[in-house]
Amino acid sequence: MSTAPACTDAQLIAAGPEAFEQLFERHHARIHGWLRRRLTPTTAEDLAAEVFVQAWAGRDRYDVRFADATPWLFGIASNLARRHHRQERRALQALARSGVDPLDRADAGSRSADDRVDAGVQRQALAGALAALRRPEREVLLLHAWAELSYEEIAIATGVPVGTVRSRLHRARQHVRTHLDESEAS
Repeated sequence: MSTAPACTDAQLIAAGPEAFEQLFERHHARIHGWLRRRLTPTTAEDLAAEVFVQAWAGRDRYDVRFADATPWLFGIASNLARRHHRQERRALQALARSGVDPLDRADAGSRSADDRVDAGVQRQALAGALAALRRPEREVLLLHAWAELSYEEIAIATGVPVGTVRSRLHRARQHVRTHLDESEAS
């Protein structure tokens, strides 16, 4: 007995409110998780919901040639997060100073004290490097590293050519490497 193939995101977007709920169920957790890594939990919750409100409102502008709506949804999420970039930058700067990540949900009890100290130092250095990045470079790096989007998906999400994504990602990686090397040397 074979089951009917699942609808593509494009088909769900075109189908109406009931089908759009399936799109929400398909993508909400990933969008919310990415936003939660960048913003406060409350802001992430609000913005994750807002992504789908805006997607529903803009569904008539969705390019149905793309079966997968992931880049489109992350583009909306990126635009919403961009509005909160000052908050993100301040959080990264605070993390760089203190080493305390308020969003770290890891079970500290399962790691040794030395491992926690080492992780805290590394986290501080990485947060400092991320805070120092220009917003467009930080955006592509986090879409690639945290949302696990491909270069092509990032290009769609950010509205820039793939070549621009590649160059921004290259510069971001270089900057982070240099910053981490300098932190390690001091």
